[in-house]
Amino acid sequence: MLYIGILIFIAVFYCIITEKIPNAWATMAGGLLMTLIGIINQEEVLETVYNRLEILFLLVGMMMIVLLISETGVFQWFAIKVAQLVRGEPFKLIILLACVTALCSAFLDNVTTILLMAPVSILLAKQLKLDPFPFVMTEVLSSDIGGMATLIGDPTQLIIGSEGKISFNEFLFNTAPMTVIALAILLTVVYFTNIRKMQVPNALRAQIMELESDRILTNKKLLKQSIIILTAVIIGFVLNNFVNKGLAVISLSGGILLAFLTEREPKKIFAAVEWDTLFFFIGLFVMIRGIENLGVIKFIGNKIIEMSTGNFKVASISIMWLSSIFTSIFGNVANAATFSKIIKTVIPDFQSVVDTKIFWWALSFGSCLGGSITMIGSATNVVAVSASAKAGCKIDFMKFFKFGSKIAILNLIAATVYMYLRYL
Repeated sequence: MLYIGILIFIAVFYCIITEKIPNAWATMAGGLLMTLIGIINQEEVLETVYNRLEILFLLVGMMMIVLLISETGVFQWFAIKVAQLVRGEPFKLIILLACVTALCSAFLDNVTTILLMAPVSILLAKQLKLDPFPFVMTEVLSSDIGGMATLIGDPTQLIIGSEGKISFNEFLFNTAPMTVIALAILLTVVYFTNIRKMQVPNALRAQIMELESDRILTNKKLLKQSIIILTAVIIGFVLNNFVNKGLAVISLSGGILLAFLTEREPKKIFAAVEWDTLFFFIGLFVMIRGIENLGVIKFIGNKIIEMSTGNFKVASISIMWLSSIFTSIFGNVANAATFSKIIKTVIPDFQSVVDTKIFWWALSFGSCLGGSITMIGSATNVVAVSASAKAGCKIDFMKFFKFGSKIAILNLIAATVYMYLRYL
């Protein structure tokens, strides 16, 4: 049974990596197959989904809000305003686009953010007759990095927060500083390797200045409503420790209120929810429970303890680096779900002498920063590559790897230093 379960797990991720079948079908098929052959029973499946409902409903609420915000054209408007603000200066442009992307990814769905921002950055690069590749890649990596800043910035953070019982404010206090450091490293590398030699003639800069951004804002009333409700939702996340209403309730309340105010038909709103993403997570959670039942997770956890020889510092750093490698192969969501279970097997050996929450920060850094190594490291990367191809900028696996891996490695080294100085 052990080998069959591992074979199912590997086969599912082979399908995800090669895109043989849609991701949602792959994980759902894997989870159901594990159930049918007896690795996990129906009660355990239902219990597993029940324990993750907060993540799923939080995502539904945020998807509804982002959907309605995207209809206003505010993302494109802001990007053009940024370009005009820096008067077409390439490095200033890439700095501001990266910061906007990272900030949006910290509080919104980063997949939606990159889907909207990537085509705009390609448009601006082409207007300036520059290679759009470094602009797109900088935005993709900024999204991966920005998602690390908060509990809601990336699905991996939601998983880590749920498993580790970590609040929104704790993420903000512990991972946001590393986000700033990682973004600075990204921009420094991009400047010296791609942007420093770029020159834009004055005539082309004038064309950027002539773009009429106000025409892009299609619904100013909806924009005002969206900003008010999104701000209220974010405040609710920050104050949840005091109001204790739950992140899922706050998110869904904002999404449904905004849909009600805009008089949208429920079926149209719910039809736009990314159900494939939600069922991808459900199938994944079930498979992870099956792998846990087989003892694989406990085995890996024991190996980490064995490798660290009981040394807390070695264990913490090992979790970060190993999870970054797993992320680059299987994707950050699968990695976070798997390593969350591993960490729970490691914690009892250390919780009596140290603050074991450091393990969760290590996993956060490994998952989010490691996601920039390969094209399949995160859903954001896959979406960005697809959106770029549609906009005329093709990015293949090796091209992505050469750009992303060096920055990811530098950021992981910086995260190692950050963890050592702050926690170890």
